[in-house]
Parts: sequence; C-alpha cells; structure tokens
Amino acid sequence: MARSARRLVARGRAAAESARLSRTARRVKRERLTYLSVGKLRSLEGALRAVLRAEVTGDVIECGVALGGSGIVLAHGLPEGRVFHGFDLFGTIPAPTARDPGEAHARYARISAGKAEGLGPGDRYYGYVDDLLGQVEASFARHGVPPAPGRVELHRGLFEDVLQIEAPVALAHVDADWHDPVSCCLARIGPQLSRGGMIVVDDYNDYGGCRTACHEFLAGTQDMRVLRARPQLVIQRLADTPPPS
Repeated sequence: MARSARRLVARGRAAAESARLSRTARRVKRERLTYLSVGKLRSLEGALRAVLRAEVTGDVIECGVALGGSGIVLAHGLPEGRVFHGFDLFGTIPAPTARDPGEAHARYARISAGKAEGLGPGDRYYGYVDDLLGQVEASFARHGVPPAPGRVELHRGLFEDVLQIEAPVALAHVDADWHDPVSCCLARIGPQLSRGGMIVVDDYNDYGGCRTACHEFLAGTQDMRVLRARPQLVIQRLADTPPPS
C-alpha cells in the first residue's frame, strides 16, 4: 500500500512538472525526440527565457542535436532576429578517450556493438539511423521551425571541424557526453559568450569526463559563475565583464 501511494505521488509530481513545460517541449517529449528529462527541459527553457528577458545579445547554439527535440524547443522560443545553430555529427558519436572514466567507455562499447536502445519500444538508437540529418531537418520543419539561413542552421561534422563561432552567443546548450568534445565546445563558445549569457552543460552529472572538462574550463576563467549544478550545470558570464572582442 505504501509503495503504491509513493508511486501515485511520484506520478502526480511528474505530471505537474511536465505541465510547466511549453507546448513545444511537451510535444517533443511525447514524440520521443529528446533524451532530456522533463526537469532538464524545464531548466533549458528557463535559461532561454532568462537571457531573452535580460536582452542578452547573441544567437543560440546547441552542440549535440541528436534527434532534434531540445533544438526544436530552443528554435521555437527565439524571436525574429536571432539565429539557432545546431552542431552535430548526425551519426554515431566518437569514442571517449583516456580523459574519460570507465562508465563512458562501457557506454560507448554498447553503442559501437550495436546494442544501444532507442527512446521507446521499437525505436532505433539515433546514432544508427540512416540519414539522421534529413530526419532531424524534417522534424524541425514539422514543428514550424524549418532550417533556413539566418534563422535555423544545422551544421554537420565533428565539433573541432565545424564549430566556428563568429557572432556573439546568448545561450549555448552543450550535450556532448565525453571530456574532449565538451572541452572543445566550451573553449570555442566561451570567448564569444555575451555578458549575462549562459552555457547549459547537459552531461555534467552523468559522465566524469564532462565534469572534469567543466572544472578545467571554470578554473581558467575569471568572469564566469555557476548558477546551478542540477539537473544540468548552468554557467553564466558575469554581466559587468567586457563584451567579447
């Protein structure tokens, strides 16, 4: 009886939390287009609202698009004049390195062996999907934010090859799993992050290599602060620092 009551309470809390998401976020969760939990989606939407409300200069970047769900949420929330840039290999993710602990290598071994599972019954793991980029483009279009220059731009390739940022960034969502890609993203985004801008790092509490990369990045900066560490790490550039050159 007590266990059943706890389950009912947990379901009630989950339903209440989900109700606080935007309609777009609820829809991408329903359609199984995102690996983010309801709590992480709420955190990400909250960060977007905060930078828009504060009129922080710049575009929105996502590193690690996967099936496109969180990118659709971000793009849908942007007013005219701001651009969403999504960067991804749009295929199987690269292997972790010696900078990543055992859990990352165990996870990758399952992925590379073809044993990773999708988000729901009958779903393939996104890294195994043929023409993943085409599928993601179709999902963006279906949700009213079709890829178009100067509005929604998707960039295919390794971060070290394609993540070239020339304009100010208001918000970045880094969902890159392992140490080296996370480190690359932070190093490329950090110098262009506007005053008051935020970086949301999705895997901070999931993978030790990601956590190490974040700590290394923060140790090398004087003008960043941690707003929260759960459910994701959220870093903000202090509002009284000089703008990116």
